[in-house]
Amino acid sequence: MAVDEDKLNAFLGQAVGDLGAAMSAILVLIGDELGLYAALARERLTSGQLAERTGTSERYIREWLGNQCAGGYVDYDGATDTYHLNDEQALCLANPDGPVDLPGGYAVIEDLFHIKDRALENFRTGGGMEWGEHHPCLFRGTERFFRAGYRANLLSSWLPALDGAVDKLEFGGRAADVGCGHGVTTILMAQAFPNSEFVGIDYHGPSVETARERADEAGVGNVSFEVADATTYRGDDYDLIAFFDCLHDMADPSGAARHARQALKPDGHCLLVEPFAGDSVAENLNPVGRVFYGASSLVCVPVSLAQKGPALGAQAGERRLAEVLVNDGGFTRFRRAAETPFNLVFEARP
Repeated sequence: MAVDEDKLNAFLGQAVGDLGAAMSAILVLIGDELGLYAALARERLTSGQLAERTGTSERYIREWLGNQCAGGYVDYDGATDTYHLNDEQALCLANPDGPVDLPGGYAVIEDLFHIKDRALENFRTGGGMEWGEHHPCLFRGTERFFRAGYRANLLSSWLPALDGAVDKLEFGGRAADVGCGHGVTTILMAQAFPNSEFVGIDYHGPSVETARERADEAGVGNVSFEVADATTYRGDDYDLIAFFDCLHDMADPSGAARHARQALKPDGHCLLVEPFAGDSVAENLNPVGRVFYGASSLVCVPVSLAQKGPALGAQAGERRLAEVLVNDGGFTRFRRAAETPFNLVFEARP
């Protein structure tokens, strides 16, 4: 077998980088939990000063810093032997309101190692795994990682991209957030539109309890949460029904679309936010697709298969989603309203 040395070295270089990233995942979680990133975002510190500020062991901190600097997550000044986060690193590692909450994403990775044995079984048998069977770090991580994108886009661009939905919510409408999880999007909308009423709906009871706690902490009075699945929740007079990064996980996405169509007012809006994906495998062979295919293999597809669903997966793509909303769900209009590097945003109308 003739081996191309350049290709071999290129592949090994990539693989070593991936190995280092995988090995660093737990160190990112440690840096977040111990407040190391927060301390480095405030000031330049030696390893000893960082250990002192955070009540940790300098010897371990020294190794952690070496790993983080080698990966580009922390900056090092050799002249002063100090470490710090630059503005861009701080936004993503030490600011929960930044554009991306990276430690939240790594909390999702933590769950995937917890469920490895179950995943092996699923790969062999074609079985599934319910959302509620995952480690709680998945729920916390999902809330944190997705919250950043929702805060950055939901009110400023996604809702305004819908044809007239903002006017209805400002005047006083009724909206449902289906698959609401911990209620991040439900609460954001309720805070922005105090004249409207919002209900968050999720089939996972513990998540609904957390959402209620989050709403109480935020002091939001025009929001409620209920435990129900996407095909049985109550109401038939909604101005807006939203699905945020959840339709592809569902046991019956077509049934969820039909129920939303029936529950909307004749001039209502369905907001569908899904992971960014093209319609072919080739279009998704990129870093974002790699992340979503990984999550889909271990979380999204198993959740749907656990309930004998079609397992759309996190890379379903616009054409397949249009089939679900229009052909199966009965919506007459479907369009891409907005997009980000991580999400596709659609509007469907009755």
